[in-house]
Amino acid sequence: MLGTTVVTSGLLLLLAGCGFSSETKHTPVRAAQAPAAPLPIPRGTGSKTPDDFNGDGHRDLVLNDLAKAQPHTDDPGIGIVYGSAHGLVPGTRRLLSPATHAARVGGELPALFDAEASCDLDGDGFTDLVVSTDPPYDGQGRPPVPLQLLFGSPGGLTGRGVVLAVPDRARAGNDWPDQPVCGDFDGDQQADLVLHATGGKLSFLRGPFSRQGAPRKAAAPLPGPGNLPTGPAADVDRDGYDDLLVRTAERSGPSAVVLGGPDGPTRTGAVLPAGIDVALGGFGRGKALDAAVGTMTGTALRYDLPGAARAALTSPGSVLDAADFDGDGLSELVSSGSRVKVFRGRAAGLSQRQMVTVQPVAHGTSRVVALGDFDGDGRADLVVRTYRSETQDTVAVHPGVRRTLVSAKPTVTFSTREFLPAP
Repeated sequence: MLGTTVVTSGLLLLLAGCGFSSETKHTPVRAAQAPAAPLPIPRGTGSKTPDDFNGDGHRDLVLNDLAKAQPHTDDPGIGIVYGSAHGLVPGTRRLLSPATHAARVGGELPALFDAEASCDLDGDGFTDLVVSTDPPYDGQGRPPVPLQLLFGSPGGLTGRGVVLAVPDRARAGNDWPDQPVCGDFDGDQQADLVLHATGGKLSFLRGPFSRQGAPRKAAAPLPGPGNLPTGPAADVDRDGYDDLLVRTAERSGPSAVVLGGPDGPTRTGAVLPAGIDVALGGFGRGKALDAAVGTMTGTALRYDLPGAARAALTSPGSVLDAADFDGDGLSELVSSGSRVKVFRGRAAGLSQRQMVTVQPVAHGTSRVVALGDFDGDGRADLVVRTYRSETQDTVAVHPGVRRTLVSAKPTVTFSTREFLPAP
């Protein structure tokens, strides 16, 4: 997934009522049934649906680290599977590679091409993609900006990227300006970006952004409680401004909620304990969002941020996500590692007794790659990817259901090998 998962009440209800019932029996779309050549991508007119790159009102899926044709070869790029009124359509796909979609820097195309964040940066109704690259650098002085923007359009992500323009006044020191987080941090209904800067500072770029990659405004870096801004952002305290998590270390470090306001993310709110991963969601017990912090031995819960009443789950959960699978307005907590476990959100808070285990459809190492309402029924769906080797994988979409939270049988399965060019 693209960063720490955040789910606010109603975020996944944008397309309620226009999909099919979760009680309907579905026939999975399997990899062998998908056409060898990609299908035409439907043309949209713009929407407010998250991750809707072609603006047709249906959520799309972003995939990094695609299966390779041969082991130990370069990463093929980024895969996009486009959505429909009935969910993801594996045949409607596009491969974004450096050769076809990256901007040249210093006359060179990057080799690295990874999706980092997504939001509508220019406000035209089509979601845009923030991509991390490896621009040429000789190690002297201030390094170049490694982030590029791919803009959505009626045909999806079609053109070449542009390098994100980070004004010198918004940078600090000689660290790489990376770790992008999208959100409306100043409350003006336009998407902004927060980046990592040197010495525990944050570069705050106000949107909207031009098609040349320049922000509307950027001032001096803001002080932060740590080094690593983490997304996606959410309005944790319900004040109309998006907030974000900032971590002090890459793994197992403490983190803090940084609160947005008219001047951007300037105030440190609740401080969270050390952990490998953090998920924010409305799990219950309060009006504000809650936090789950995963470690190798258990999951620490902090309810009703920034008040942060304490609780815990003894079930280990080192990788966490959150989403509303049953459509009741409360978030479920997803813990993945050796197994994928889903804990039901309740008014009294999460309960270990109401846990559902999702069995992957293939043998191998499984991890959650996305949570979102892909079929438009008002309930989040769970996308799990199982790796068997560098060249073999299975992506499965398990729809959210009211009674059992997540369907044991996926409605869609496919392999990311489909993104590879035909031999």
